[in-house]
Amino acid sequence: MFLPSVLAASSFVEVRPGLIFWTIVTFVIVLLVLRAKAWGPILSLVEEREKQISNAIESAKRERAEAEKLLADQKTAIAEARREAAESTRRVQADMEKFRDELMAKSRKEAEELKLSARREIEDQKAKAIAEVRSMAVDLAMEVAGKLMSERMDDAKHRALAEQFVQGLPGATSASATRRSA
Repeated sequence: MFLPSVLAASSFVEVRPGLIFWTIVTFVIVLLVLRAKAWGPILSLVEEREKQISNAIESAKRERAEAEKLLADQKTAIAEARREAAESTRRVQADMEKFRDELMAKSRKEAEELKLSARREIEDQKAKAIAEVRSMAVDLAMEVAGKLMSERMDDAKHRALAEQFVQGLPGATSASATRRSA
């Protein structure tokens, strides 16, 4: 009810040819002005934005490819560094083992040389002691013989004289004491 009365009261449903003509002329003029003044700049902005987006996409693709390449290079470098570290560690361990073996061989050689030197020294000292004992025995025998020659004695006097002489030698008292106790 209300709608037909509003439509009847308004002039929207009336067809006016002059208004249609001027509306079309205004639309064409606005269209031409927009095309000349706004359409070109809008299209150029859209094209520029499209180029920026495509450049950004290409740049992102290049950067991603470069990042993947760098990552692969870093992985390779890390693997190489690990391999070199393991090789270096192995070499150091081998060198240390070789050095230890050389030290052990050198120490053994020096110990053998010291042992041989000590044996030689002992043999020399033993030979000297034996020579000294022999010399002393010869001197003793000569002295005893000299005393026996100068004096005529019986067998008991000879023994007493020999024991007296032996006791007069340094260290002879302990030796004669051990002989008597045995």
